[in-house]
Amino acid sequence: MSERLQIDLINEVSVRVAEHSVPLVSSRKTVALMAYLALTGQPHRREHLCELFFPDTNDPKGSLRWSLTKLRQALNTHDACLQTPGATVLIDTDLIELDVHYVQAVHDAAAPSGVDLLRAAELLSFKPLMGLELARNDDYGLWLMGEREQLHSLRPRIFQTLVTTDGVSDQDAVKWLRRWLRLDPYSHEAPRLLSQKLIDLGLQDEAAKVTRDYAALMGDDAVRVTRRVPPEPVRARQSIGFCNASDGVKIAYATVGSGPPLVKAANWLNHLELDWESPIWADMFRALAADHTFVRYDERGNGLSDWDVPEISFPAFLEDLETVVDHLGLTRFPLLGLSQGCAVSIEYSVRHPEKVSAMILIGGYAAGWRIGLSPEECEQREAVLTLTRHGWGTSNPAYRHIFSQTFMPNADSERLAWFDDFQRRTTSPQNAVRFQEAFGDIDIRHLLPEVQVPTLVIHARDDQRIPLRCGRELAANIPNAELVTLESQSHIILGDEPAWQVCMNEISRFLAKHASADGQN
Repeated sequence: MSERLQIDLINEVSVRVAEHSVPLVSSRKTVALMAYLALTGQPHRREHLCELFFPDTNDPKGSLRWSLTKLRQALNTHDACLQTPGATVLIDTDLIELDVHYVQAVHDAAAPSGVDLLRAAELLSFKPLMGLELARNDDYGLWLMGEREQLHSLRPRIFQTLVTTDGVSDQDAVKWLRRWLRLDPYSHEAPRLLSQKLIDLGLQDEAAKVTRDYAALMGDDAVRVTRRVPPEPVRARQSIGFCNASDGVKIAYATVGSGPPLVKAANWLNHLELDWESPIWADMFRALAADHTFVRYDERGNGLSDWDVPEISFPAFLEDLETVVDHLGLTRFPLLGLSQGCAVSIEYSVRHPEKVSAMILIGGYAAGWRIGLSPEECEQREAVLTLTRHGWGTSNPAYRHIFSQTFMPNADSERLAWFDDFQRRTTSPQNAVRFQEAFGDIDIRHLLPEVQVPTLVIHARDDQRIPLRCGRELAANIPNAELVTLESQSHIILGDEPAWQVCMNEISRFLAKHASADGQN
């Protein structure tokens, strides 16, 4: 009997037999079709598949036939996994090994082995089913979100069983509990178990901090942790929608929370689903959504927005922000910019001062690297562009690690690995180059004196990505701007850095002082 085909979908889409990789066509829709057939494990009418995957093509039946031909070439070299009886299509799941089924089986097992628990926990340590998004297929997108939620629901039992398994040291248990808490910050069991494990190790101060952080996040419900009463899971849910820019590019946006709107301009790189539950930005985003209707979007060329776009440029970035604001009917709001999103925010505020009640600029600059950096630094950036062209999309993270280290020089290996993988999955190699080139040409220095809105500039003193002098330039030339310098080396301030709490306190203070009371949409 031949080896069964292994299809992996959770972290990185791949097909292999034994240890030999099976090449897949680069078509995103074809790969998504394979995932849909494998995960559903049942026959589907061709008409249904055409409607789900090819609604915007001139010849959906022809597109489906082409995709099925490519899938047969990849999947049917050993067994007839892909079958097309009559007018239906299916992947026979009895002939394949699927990582999603493996994780589900580990979850359902009465006494799973430590090895299986460890592998399942590793698989669930990243955002599942990445690389399967299709920007123009809303029905498929809803199905994909449901599959992700199903995988999310497996985490608690797998992680909890793992940390109580014989052979797992207290130190390893703490590592896994911290990871679980980062992945599911609204979990009730993760902070309770982590706090208890830290106490067992004699780390009372750390245990107390876990409890305080949880109490601050959950409010009155946190008392249930000390009473050991497991309530129903609480999770803030964001709503994702799409709108069209003037050139037809589809822009994805998300809203979450309640209260007056707070709009965040896009930055390098974004993905609405990954960002929201990431170990990098989740702390900040959830804090901002606690008191506002927090609005984010993926600018063109990355995330859930269209990738195949005619233009990636600063004017296009500005139009993406205008498109989302106009689509949502926002009339007045504070505007948050991170990194190059600061330049977009500044120009938007100059063009639309009646809409922007206040502006917060974190780690920003007015002149791109081709203009604002030294010849030596520009030469380094050009070298990075060459590396990006040739290595961005590979499985080797070294190319993307160049960025990760400068964004978060003191991050632990887990978060650096997450950011490496996040960047690869969030945009194509070609677009990664186009973004960097567009950032290099930004120049809004002439607009700084024209800013009319209250502005807070926040910058890390030893930012390894954007020097402090860039933040000082913004504060010095924007009328009446405030400057706050953070004691950090990070371009992305992480939630466990002391500087993060300083940053969030300053944002809260500034918004309370300046955000307009009439900021309703």
